[in-house]
Amino acid sequence: MAKSPVKTIASTAVRGAPAINIGISEKDRAAIAQGLSRLLADTYTLYLTTHNFHWNVTGPMFNTLHVMFMAQYTELWNAVDPVAERIRSLGHPAPGSYAQFSKLATVPDAPVTPPKAMEMVRILVQGHEAVARTARELFPMADKASDEPTADLLTQRMTVHEQTAWMLRSLLEE
Repeated sequence: MAKSPVKTIASTAVRGAPAINIGISEKDRAAIAQGLSRLLADTYTLYLTTHNFHWNVTGPMFNTLHVMFMAQYTELWNAVDPVAERIRSLGHPAPGSYAQFSKLATVPDAPVTPPKAMEMVRILVQGHEAVARTARELFPMADKASDEPTADLLTQRMTVHEQTAWMLRSLLEE
């Protein structure tokens, strides 16, 4: 006697969540989630550095940089959640500790002693470029796996980081 679909669905729900079947292999989902974890770590590290610089900037450009850094750290703060949630959508835990981020990040931590304002700008240029490289490095893998949501997220992040690096770099030109 065949089981009714309702009982099968109900009994599966009782045993646990069904396996993820979104059209991306487990191997590809794991590799993409690992790349997104690096992007998350880079983004969070750059967020902390930018917020630190917002608090500690001094000099003749104080007001301009203070406001600019606030806009930038706010954008970065708003970026971490979609990256972490994409990792979860792929069936993997998102890293969320300083220890994990320090192992995964390519962006260096903020200097212990706050640098001069234009050195802050230079450090942030390098940080944004590093995050753009991390996103760009992952893009071919997401594209090959037909992971359009991740590819779209990466495109958005690359756009923001490249534009922010350009704007900051413009402050360094004489």
